[in-house]
Amino acid sequence: MNDAVAAAVEQAHRSEWSRVFAATVSVTRDLDLAEECVQDAYAQAMESWASSGVPDRPGAWLTTTARNRARDALRRHAVMRRALPYLVANDEVLDPEDPLDDDRLRLVFTCCHPALSRDARIALTLRVVCGLSTAEVARAFLVPESTMAARVTRAKKKIAVAGIPYRVPSPDQLAERVDAVLDVVYLIFTTGHTAPAADRLVRRDLLDVAMRLGRMLHLLMPNDAAVSTLLALMLLIEARADTRVSATGRLLLLSEQDRTRWDPRQIEEGISLLVPGLRRRPPSRFAVEAAIAAVHAEAPTWQDTDWSEIVGLYDVLLQLWPSPVVELNRAVAVGMRDGPEAGLEALAPLSSEPALASYSYLSTARADFLRRLHRWAPAIEAYRHALALSENDVERAFLAERLEEIRLLRRG
Repeated sequence: MNDAVAAAVEQAHRSEWSRVFAATVSVTRDLDLAEECVQDAYAQAMESWASSGVPDRPGAWLTTTARNRARDALRRHAVMRRALPYLVANDEVLDPEDPLDDDRLRLVFTCCHPALSRDARIALTLRVVCGLSTAEVARAFLVPESTMAARVTRAKKKIAVAGIPYRVPSPDQLAERVDAVLDVVYLIFTTGHTAPAADRLVRRDLLDVAMRLGRMLHLLMPNDAAVSTLLALMLLIEARADTRVSATGRLLLLSEQDRTRWDPRQIEEGISLLVPGLRRRPPSRFAVEAAIAAVHAEAPTWQDTDWSEIVGLYDVLLQLWPSPVVELNRAVAVGMRDGPEAGLEALAPLSSEPALASYSYLSTARADFLRRLHRWAPAIEAYRHALALSENDVERAFLAERLEEIRLLRRG
């Protein structure tokens, strides 16, 4: 197999997995069988494309191959009658022009059924909808790979045993189901925003999936404040996408980014979605996070950032959604508002937080505050610890560069 074919298959996995998998589930009504057929299709692509060339529409080729394998398997093993009850088919006639007629949206609602635990919903969606490996999903959750593998397996079995339907819920069921789906969509987005264990900072395929699902949910529930503000949050973060890495591939911090290159249309759309959501009492978690992103988006320069407002918004967010990661972000904001010594003081209680034990950003934040205080020895140690925990190559390169800078300053 030549390098061009390998690259094409890898690209197709990143960009087409969710569509191919969801289309195959619509045939099998069985997650495990669908996954097996899709994996077979990608394996077949390795061989076929090497001899016949990469098709003009790789996703369509993979979908057809996977669905054909699924039909063959169902016929060969005569499992159709047993498989159909696992994921009950939607009996309505689907309109091919309907923007909400999307296999992936149906698959997400299936994976986010209330019969599953919250962690299982998110893990299963990342595994089967987005095609992340079990190891990648485990890193996103900060849990051991074996724990995540068992969680995904249990979730699949639960879907099969409970006969969970493969469809978007009816309007009267949407409100009770949507929060779990929003959690999933946002975690897909954040995983794509900074890819775990990757040679690039961003997984564009995951961001695109999350944005598409967010927009589809907004079309489905235009008056739901949580849906609108999640879309607002993603748009406000996406507006900065083109400025996060330099032309040479170096990670650029928010303070270093060229704000004139931030996308004004995405910022405008995000704020227009956010404003009505902020009127809801209490506001949703996503409304507060979007408000934080809006403060950054509306500051003309880094120096003009209103850190007092950001700290206050994090205080509200901690009441709505207590989380060690939110506490970490608040501590960083305190350090930006009140100085690095105050930042270190705010970070100190988090050093014993189990959920952050393998979270590189805690050590990175501590290292940066120590660097700003010219406390070289502990800063070096903190950067080393952050480097040991980070698995994204772009972030690792940034941390290694900072570490070398401090070593030189210490010698000087």
